[in-house]
Amino acid sequence: MIVRIMGEGQVRLDDSHLPVLNKLDDELLAEVENGDAEAFRGTLDALLAAVRELGTPLPDDSLEPSELILPAAEASIDEVRAMLTDDGLIPD
Repeated sequence: MIVRIMGEGQVRLDDSHLPVLNKLDDELLAEVENGDAEAFRGTLDALLAAVRELGTPLPDDSLEPSELILPAAEASIDEVRAMLTDDGLIPD
């Protein structure tokens, strides 16, 4: 799957990593719903770090359709709230 981190670029990520990402996504969703900005920041950083670590960056001149779009690292809790669905940022 192709994942875009807003403001950074795209990575190719194997579907086998989705359980790890979904766990972080579930935590992020709960923190946004509870308005826990401090925990939210740590979990968003962990989610984006996992995508960067587990994924393979695509070349900057490559423009593949993204199957998943994640917020930028500096996104606010309100910006992420606007991006969330009932499943969070990552569909189950």
